[in-house]
Amino acid sequence: MKPDKPLDVAPLLERLLAGDRTAIAEALNLVDDQRSAQRESALELLDGLAIHKEAQRAHVVGFTGAPGAGKSSLLNALVETLREHSLRIGIIAVDPSSQRSGGALLGDRMRLSASAREAGIFLRSMAARDRLGGLADATRASTAVLSAGFDWVFIETVGIGQSECEVAQLVDTLVFVAQPGAGDTLQFMKAGILELPDIFVVNKSDTGAEAERTRSELGGALQLAEAQAAAGWTPPLLSASARDRVGIDEIQTQIEAHRQHSRESGEFARRREAGQLAFATESLSRRYGEWGLAQIGGAGTLSGRLEQAGERSAFGVVLDLGREIENALRGK
Repeated sequence: MKPDKPLDVAPLLERLLAGDRTAIAEALNLVDDQRSAQRESALELLDGLAIHKEAQRAHVVGFTGAPGAGKSSLLNALVETLREHSLRIGIIAVDPSSQRSGGALLGDRMRLSASAREAGIFLRSMAARDRLGGLADATRASTAVLSAGFDWVFIETVGIGQSECEVAQLVDTLVFVAQPGAGDTLQFMKAGILELPDIFVVNKSDTGAEAERTRSELGGALQLAEAQAAAGWTPPLLSASARDRVGIDEIQTQIEAHRQHSRESGEFARRREAGQLAFATESLSRRYGEWGLAQIGGAGTLSGRLEQAGERSAFGVVLDLGREIENALRGK
């Protein structure tokens, strides 16, 4: 196959829906491919997946927080707990990028390595590339692929800069992991990030008084922030120790409670619709700029185009609009 030849995605889609592990890897490689022809194939594949409701059953959970908070260790402990119930887990670990190669520096070896050897777990390590917030360009697409074959999908961010804001647009439940004594509370109060997470966890509770002090500071900050009040959900503040396997069951319980609440309240659907709009806007603006968006009526028209799309997903809408813009570029 020539490098620039579009891929026939129908066979891959069929294998993906059948739960073929090799197909999952192939699909993830496809959606991470930056070449133009493969980008169209990726959007066609993702649009095909979106039609199948069973391919969207996974609950997507983000784990974010400052470097050193122990997100990987905590997530590893939670994954082991979920696997006791035979749940299938997909994990996306967004790593810092090598400026020379563009590849992930930390990689699969350094994160969740023990759990990832199980057949019911699929770990994908992704490079942040040039994104300021640390989220890889293909994270949303990779999430859609993993959602087709797994019960839970976790996104662990690199935890630098505004990644908390970005991951909040991708997930159904956002978990913020704080490290005792690291000054996280003041830093994130200033950034307004405390208004985003659905669950707060002070990790490393085995440090004793230091962990309790951080928990108290964070609790006070949350009272001021009144996070998520409009959605009728009060984010719980939990303590846990990944090392001692303490508090892991409570994290699972609260994630499941938020999952139920968000679906019953309509917040789940609202977030997913907002995420689709964010994807369409960012994808088209990054690729075609303001001039390109102007050819389809501007960014303000995207919401309406998505609403009128019927069974066509945001991925399909982006594909269609991209073709409209490229036709305009050619003067057609």
